[in-house]
Amino acid sequence: MQLGVYSLPIVLLASIFTGFIAAWQVYYLAGDVVSLNYLGFVVLKVVLSELGPTLIGLVLAGRVGAKLAAEVGTMRVNEQIDAMLCLSLNPINYIISPRVITGFVMTPMLFIFGSVAAIVSAQVLATLALNLHPYTFYNSMHIMFSMDNVYMGLVKSIVFGGLTALSGCYFGFYTTGGAVGVGASTRRAVVAASILILISNLIISQLMM
Repeated sequence: MQLGVYSLPIVLLASIFTGFIAAWQVYYLAGDVVSLNYLGFVVLKVVLSELGPTLIGLVLAGRVGAKLAAEVGTMRVNEQIDAMLCLSLNPINYIISPRVITGFVMTPMLFIFGSVAAIVSAQVLATLALNLHPYTFYNSMHIMFSMDNVYMGLVKSIVFGGLTALSGCYFGFYTTGGAVGVGASTRRAVVAASILILISNLIISQLMM
């Protein structure tokens, strides 16, 4: 609920504007080369394989990564983790593992909802601003659709979600310095997750081209 369902509104909001940006930029940059009739297919490819998973990953890095680092960091400075160790309980199993598994599982779900929102918003912009009929927009997607784009987006979203959860839990788990340390760990988690997402995006794109 915390990492998945409660993140859905901000993911949908970011995805709607992602669709706007994708449609407008494709038309602006490639309008003289690519026919407007193929705008839907180009937007679909951009949203599923590149722009969608990356922007959603960065949004979740800011929300989820910071939340996990703050939660786990607070447990550390309040000595809750030390108390678990005194009771012979493994904090990795009780605190870290559920959050990391959630990151791997819920991010692809958010990616699916976000991709649908981005495509619909792109179609609305194309219809209202570019006078492109909805049938023409979706028909080009249907004719040239490839599951490889979906697979790439899903793989990226799984990796990005895992990296975000791991980054937040890692920096939170090794927090030192009280409340000030929690703030520093939160900042480090967001920065590290964002950088790892950009690096892994490049690697996955090259491997799955």
